[in-house]
Amino acid sequence: MARGTPRTAPGRTRRSDGEGRMPLRAHLLELRKRLFLGAVGVAVGAVAGWFLYDPVFQLLQQPILDAAARRNQVVSINFGGMATALDMKIKIAVFIGVLGTSPWWLYQLWAFITPGLTGREKRYTVGFVGAAVPLFLSGAGLAWLVLPHAVRILTDFLPKDSTNLQDAQMYLGFVMRLLLAFGIAFVMPVVMVAVNFLGMVRAETWARGWRWAIVIAFGFAAVMTPTPDALTMILVALPICLLYFMALGVCVLHDRRADKRTAAFDAEIAGYEV
Repeated sequence: MARGTPRTAPGRTRRSDGEGRMPLRAHLLELRKRLFLGAVGVAVGAVAGWFLYDPVFQLLQQPILDAAARRNQVVSINFGGMATALDMKIKIAVFIGVLGTSPWWLYQLWAFITPGLTGREKRYTVGFVGAAVPLFLSGAGLAWLVLPHAVRILTDFLPKDSTNLQDAQMYLGFVMRLLLAFGIAFVMPVVMVAVNFLGMVRAETWARGWRWAIVIAFGFAAVMTPTPDALTMILVALPICLLYFMALGVCVLHDRRADKRTAAFDAEIAGYEV
């Protein structure tokens, strides 16, 4: 290579403005595009969810039915209005669409975070989606395992010879928030690794906040697990903490390799300048 020929350091991203930035208008347009595409995907999934309503609703109300059978009391979901059943069916269909199309809207999230990637960085997309989707579903699955335990503990406070009619809207909202919150919480370590691989945040930054990460994980578990026992909170918080430290380890290894490549590149440039 001739002396003075500009080169790009390995692992660096080349953007259209040469500085790795996008104008605010471009960010807003990109956000609108990704939100629209994500919404279209969820809408398509909701159409399929409409036809899966009956078996899914049976699964959702099963913890209530189990509690009623165990206590030999009336514990059931109550539809309090004329349109409540229709509203429930629409919401459950959308909920199924959100879960079923998680690979699609997670990809849209990745595409918004990382616009204008180089060819090498675009390969990270497969890794991001491939890790984020199982983790999202695992988080939702953990919440589903916690749900019957929560219903059982809370219905134990029901006095004898009394009934518990759960409002359909409130119960569904509770279940949806629980599953989605746990799913998103499990995806956050993947986002940590993604922004580190793109050079936006170094591992040292994540490492300095490890105490706050633990506090947030236990605070999240305390708020999202509606049971008074500490054991459930700990069992929920520990996987989140473990995923955080695993992501931190991946970031540390990546930064070490990136620093070695940068050092070798700088040494090669220095050799050309001599």
